[in-house]
Amino acid sequence: MLAGCTAGGAGAFGGGEGGAGRGGDTIRVTPHDGARDVPPDGRLEVRVPSGRLESVRVRRVEDAEPAEVPGAVTPDGLRWRPGAGTRLAPAAKYAVDAVALDGHGRRSARHTTFTTLVPAHRFIGYFTPEDHATVGTGMIVSFRFNRPVRDRAAVERAVRVTADPPVEVAGHWFGADRLDLRPERYWRPGTRVTVDLRLRDVEAAPGVYGVQRRTVRFTVGRSQVSRVDAAAHTMEVRRGGRLLATLPVTAGASRTTTYNGRMVVTELFETTRMNGATVGFTDAQGKGEYDIKDVPHAMRLTDSGTFLHGNYWAEPSVFGAANVSHGCVGLRDVRGGSATSPAGWFFDRTLVGDVVEVVNSRDRKVAPDNGLGGWNMDWRRWKAGSALR
Repeated sequence: MLAGCTAGGAGAFGGGEGGAGRGGDTIRVTPHDGARDVPPDGRLEVRVPSGRLESVRVRRVEDAEPAEVPGAVTPDGLRWRPGAGTRLAPAAKYAVDAVALDGHGRRSARHTTFTTLVPAHRFIGYFTPEDHATVGTGMIVSFRFNRPVRDRAAVERAVRVTADPPVEVAGHWFGADRLDLRPERYWRPGTRVTVDLRLRDVEAAPGVYGVQRRTVRFTVGRSQVSRVDAAAHTMEVRRGGRLLATLPVTAGASRTTTYNGRMVVTELFETTRMNGATVGFTDAQGKGEYDIKDVPHAMRLTDSGTFLHGNYWAEPSVFGAANVSHGCVGLRDVRGGSATSPAGWFFDRTLVGDVVEVVNSRDRKVAPDNGLGGWNMDWRRWKAGSALR
């Protein structure tokens, strides 16, 4: 089952951000979300058919040297284009974040990613977290390769993760194109982690060689682990083991339950769009069961569409009393988001890499390769997935 979220009824909306939208104020991005092998000099544009673009940010991500793509919104507010002569980097991943206003001042948001062309017979690993990031103690170093890896041992040997203070770090392969690395337990707060990539000229498959050689560093911040009890409709937020707050929540309804297990925050959005069609919730005509353009304080927990996010459309009495979502975890919020709401309070205290654990849901445990779900696998099984064992 794909996880998403909504609050039931005529005003219901839910999870699965970044999907193809419908309606007059849809934000349209070229190249399309998830596009691969985009030519570095190919067309890059963000546009709306009406209203105006409030902000557009295009940047190279998952790279040791993230870079903004220069550009500007046209005077009529309908289009954003890169600066004259701009050429994207080859073998790179880019993220587009755009916010638009319609004629009534209502905001909608769009987040998409695409990757540029990798030269023939070369491979590259797109990784998280970013260089110089400060992350939560649950961060897992994750590589996704653009081509299937046949010689997993050679590639794994070329990716070295070390920590100060020292701790054993082991890799685990999920299929032929993903390698995750983590310690046995959550990182100790304050740990400084170094990722040395020595993939250049490593032969991953017959005739396919790596192009990367760089060093990435990140720091582990304070420990924050939040425990969602789907039966009690509460979330306990603990910082360094000390209870900070118990917040009322709504989780997945009986037919669209929330995954159990430990999940890691991988993305944070002040505002994002969620469309049910992107996570498999469609009506008889194949359209999304919900489509909301301004979900506030959204924190991604799984690749399949589970978020912990602000909810302004459900009745206040729902929070702490009933589960009505399509699989996400909802915190009370207001339209546009408020720093003083439960969702805003939690969002402002959350890092990428923080852990959210769900218990007492009537669903199965989240898969270890769904987002950064590797903490749901014990250490013996985790190490058994290494090509170096």
